[in-house]
Amino acid sequence: MHFDLPQLIKSLGYFGVWAIIFAESGLLVGFFLPGDSLLFTAGFIASQGFLNIWVLIFGAFVCAVLGDNVGYATGYRFGRRLFQKEDSWLFHKKHLVKTQNFYEKYGKKTIVLARFMPIVRTFAPIVAGIGSMQYRTFMSYNLMGGALWTFGITLAGYYLGQVIPDVDKYLLPIVGIIIVVSLLPSVIHIIQENRSAKSENNLKDGD
Repeated sequence: MHFDLPQLIKSLGYFGVWAIIFAESGLLVGFFLPGDSLLFTAGFIASQGFLNIWVLIFGAFVCAVLGDNVGYATGYRFGRRLFQKEDSWLFHKKHLVKTQNFYEKYGKKTIVLARFMPIVRTFAPIVAGIGSMQYRTFMSYNLMGGALWTFGITLAGYYLGQVIPDVDKYLLPIVGIIIVVSLLPSVIHIIQENRSAKSENNLKDGD
């Protein structure tokens, strides 16, 4: 079945886009949703006159921030019980563990950096809540990350749609590139972790 993202956005409208952004930002079930490509394509759709760009961005920003707040509250309230939760098709503990490792490496900046990393952005506020990050600190990074993500990617789609003639012909490969680029940091992180694990095993074997 052909997946037509522009047509989906036109059908869903503002509230559909905002609902997906909220779910991906704060609900455990949202990790598989296409936040980056959705925002970029919605920005492109706005450049064609189907949506108002500022209404779209403001709503996406609010939903992204609210979503992260729900994620933080989930982690703060349920904490370590999430690590004991059995895997299901909606929840995989490995995503939580990977995000925790990322958080231990980058600290508070994770809340901003994670916005541009699928899967990690869903679990980052949860891990912040588990770690009992001070709420005021979390909210500051949440607002910063939410603004950079929603304004940056949506406006990129909007301005590209305005300056490139017939950009809709190239929309599919552009969205594909965005998905690959957004996944790249996670792939690099996994490769680095595997190399570190192999190095530690080699040192143990040499003892």
